[in-house]
Amino acid sequence: MSPSIGVLGTLVLLELRQRIRSVAWLVLVIVVFVLVGIVTALLWASLDAFGGNVEQTAGVYSTIIFFVLLVGTLVTPAVSGGAINGDRDAGTLATTQVTLATTGQIVLAKFLAAWTVALTFLAASLPAMLFTVLAGGVRLDTLAASLGVLVLELGVVAAVGVGLSGVIARPLFSVVTTYLVVAALSIGTLIAFTLGGLAFQTERTQTYIGIDFSVGGEFDPVTGLPEEIVCLEPETYSYPVPRFDLVWGILAANPYIVLADAAPTTFTRDGYPEDLFGQIALGVRSAQLPIDFDEVIDECGAALAGDPNSAYEFETPQEIFDRTVPSWFVGLAIHLVLAIAALAAAVARTRTPAGRLPTGSRVA
Repeated sequence: MSPSIGVLGTLVLLELRQRIRSVAWLVLVIVVFVLVGIVTALLWASLDAFGGNVEQTAGVYSTIIFFVLLVGTLVTPAVSGGAINGDRDAGTLATTQVTLATTGQIVLAKFLAAWTVALTFLAASLPAMLFTVLAGGVRLDTLAASLGVLVLELGVVAAVGVGLSGVIARPLFSVVTTYLVVAALSIGTLIAFTLGGLAFQTERTQTYIGIDFSVGGEFDPVTGLPEEIVCLEPETYSYPVPRFDLVWGILAANPYIVLADAAPTTFTRDGYPEDLFGQIALGVRSAQLPIDFDEVIDECGAALAGDPNSAYEFETPQEIFDRTVPSWFVGLAIHLVLAIAALAAAVARTRTPAGRLPTGSRVA
């Protein structure tokens, strides 16, 4: 083992001993375990309302994964947001900086420790996940993809928290800023997507050609149509529609959408997603579809052709998936760049000797 890896391992162990030995951490893990267990039990009990099929356990599993991501993004900023400036205020950072450990090793060790602590909450949820997997209905590729993205997203939040704790002098401000970054990615992207779509509106024209039921003789008892089909005059309507197809890329940065879009989607025989992953991914894929500015609903022409319902035929969700593109890898790349930039900024700000320190910063 190289000396640098040995130093890094020692620093990580010291950080973990400092964090895990606290009673607060144990209480949080127990709370997460109980909450996930309650959510799993409630979801499992509600399966009868959806038919009680084994395939519905995939929906239970996806909901649990989203819940764990929610809990992780709520707890991890508190764990990582004061990693560096908290030690600086306590006077222990300077003690570490005078050892053979480099600034990069110190920051990286704090990140790895914070990430490990965040993963303990995932570990507390594993019994519930394992229960749904053993019950059947969860594919192995869905399991691998969802867990892999979940682990990476928790690492991103831990990296942002540690990075901001090195850049911002006060622990309280760095923790709050980390929460704001998480909120901006999780909620802010949804708000920006909605407002962006409403801001870019385009006039849409819809032409409807109906059937004149007042003429045409007797009605066919099978089709419900007159014996002689007479078309009405075309009616044209114009109204503004939001252009979500222009701003759907904003959603790529949302961690929940990254998780949903990365998991392989399974469909029912009717072409509809079986789990929550697919339903959320369907919403993002549907936003990519371009607007039909001149839509024609020719109900009369469809009736003359022998199939009145063809005027209202729409694509199934599976067909929408087939002709749209995934975006999870773009969002994941954005998150990884953000995490690396935050850690790099922390290294640059924590490096000694420092040219200047923020007012009131403790040195030793």
